[in-house]
Amino acid sequence: MSLPVLPTISTVFIVLSAVTVAIGWVLIKQRKIEAHQKAMMLAALFAIIFFVIYASRTVFIGNTAFGGPEDIEIYYTIFLIFHITLATVGAVMGIVTLWSGYKKNLQRHRKIGPITSVIWFFTAITGVAVYMLLYVFYRGGETTSVIKAILGF
Repeated sequence: MSLPVLPTISTVFIVLSAVTVAIGWVLIKQRKIEAHQKAMMLAALFAIIFFVIYASRTVFIGNTAFGGPEDIEIYYTIFLIFHITLATVGAVMGIVTLWSGYKKNLQRHRKIGPITSVIWFFTAITGVAVYMLLYVFYRGGETTSVIKAILGF
C-alpha cells in the first residue's frame, strides 16, 4: 500500500499538535508554567504547519473525494462535516486561548483552555479517522484542486 505523502505528513503534524497540547496540560497541572508555555507554542506551531500543508495541497493539488462504498458515503460526509466544524471551532478557540495566555488574561485562559484542549483532541482524533477512511481503509476517490474546480485549469 502506498500512502500519499502530503496528507500523511499533515496528519502527523496534527497528531503532534494534540500530543504537545496533552503534554502542556500535564505541565500546567504540575505548575510548570514556562514549560507549559513552550509546549503550547510548539503545539500551535505544529498546528500551523499542518494548516499550511493542508491549505497548500487543497489549493494546488486538491481534496480527495471519498472512495469507499456508496452506501456509507453519507456517513463519511456527516463525519467529515463534524470534523471540519470541530477543527474550525478548535482553531478559533486555540487562537483565543493562546492570545489570552500571552496577554496574561489568566481568568479567561483558565476558563477556556481546558475546553479548547478537549475540542483539539477530538479534532485530531477525527482528523486521523478521516485520513484512515480516505487513504488506508479505502482507496481515495478523485482529487481536484480548487484552482481547477473554480477556473477550469
